[in-house]
Amino acid sequence: MNKLRTALATAAAAALGLAALATAPAQAAAQPAFLAASQMPPSSTPWTATRVFTGVPENGGALCAPYKIPAQNTRYREFSTELDTNGVQITTVARTEADAVRLVDTLRKSLAGCGPLLERQNPGLRAVSASHGKLAVEEGAWVYSLDTADPQIGTTDIHLFSVGRDGRTVTYVRWGQMGDLRDAPLAAFKTTARTAVNKLWY
Repeated sequence: MNKLRTALATAAAAALGLAALATAPAQAAAQPAFLAASQMPPSSTPWTATRVFTGVPENGGALCAPYKIPAQNTRYREFSTELDTNGVQITTVARTEADAVRLVDTLRKSLAGCGPLLERQNPGLRAVSASHGKLAVEEGAWVYSLDTADPQIGTTDIHLFSVGRDGRTVTYVRWGQMGDLRDAPLAAFKTTARTAVNKLWY
């Protein structure tokens, strides 16, 4: 009799568990994590970060690589300080790892050739792109800079970029402010780039 009671109790518990699973809402699929404001390169005024949005930012999202990152399975977060220093992180999960590799190659080519392209599109503008090497993190991250000067209006701007990959996930990070490459926190940005890739699926 005791064995029968135990068997019935076990069956009832199992039935309740199945019912609970059937009625529980489906859990959302895991999403890659984003940089926090404090993980951007140090600035004289604090960074702030927006919430994470779905899709890509306006104008195709990526400076020097507009419309290269697909909006599907993509999210982004924007960053800013009180001194016009700004940035963005765009992260996309490709359908396959081969697709992710192709996207990284496309973005790298766009970033490497951005300076000459901008000069052709904007007569009088001086723009220099440079590569700052590959970082050893997951499947790799590559760092680039874009130094621009417009003599007509007397402005100079510097941007730093990284493109990194962890499996099927690709993340693009941009940092920018007025000034030139000498004013840019290149070493700190490389730390940010490593963190961005490491944090995707930590």
